[in-house]
Amino acid sequence: MRMMVVDDDRTFRERLVSALEARDIKAWGAGSPEEAKEVALRTEPSRAVVDLRMPGGSGLDLVSDLLEMEPEMEIVVLTGYGSIATALEATRRGAVDYLMKPADADQILGAFEKSGEKPAVKGTVPSLARVEWEHIQRILTDCGGNISQTARVLKIHRRSLQRNLSKYPPEP
Repeated sequence: MRMMVVDDDRTFRERLVSALEARDIKAWGAGSPEEAKEVALRTEPSRAVVDLRMPGGSGLDLVSDLLEMEPEMEIVVLTGYGSIATALEATRRGAVDYLMKPADADQILGAFEKSGEKPAVKGTVPSLARVEWEHIQRILTDCGGNISQTARVLKIHRRSLQRNLSKYPPEP
């Protein structure tokens, strides 16, 4: 198996590559979408782990680009800023799964293994706090990560928005 890890966090990327290599998986790291495309052309990985937010481009765009290069590639999107909207968009673009950070090598490999299974649909309604958090994340994404612009769109103070963003997402 050949796997590529794309994440701008160098420490996380290097540790994940090492953990995969310890499991006899050939692994390469890339720190940006452009570097990922170069590595993919050179190494032809069958799987990729892609961070959602990186300087120099979106992980969602990279999912589309990698699948255009190699349609059979399996991709798992990793993020610290998860929302239902971005999870749906990632799967719509062809990702096999979507995981929240921190995720270890076993969780990531498990996501690839269950990619052929039909996803379980939960019948629970998300909490109001979760819906609010996801709405903020969607607007932040629409504003290109610009916190000041997001605060203006949401009609809240920028510091209040920054406090909300510094918290972990509420349970669904």
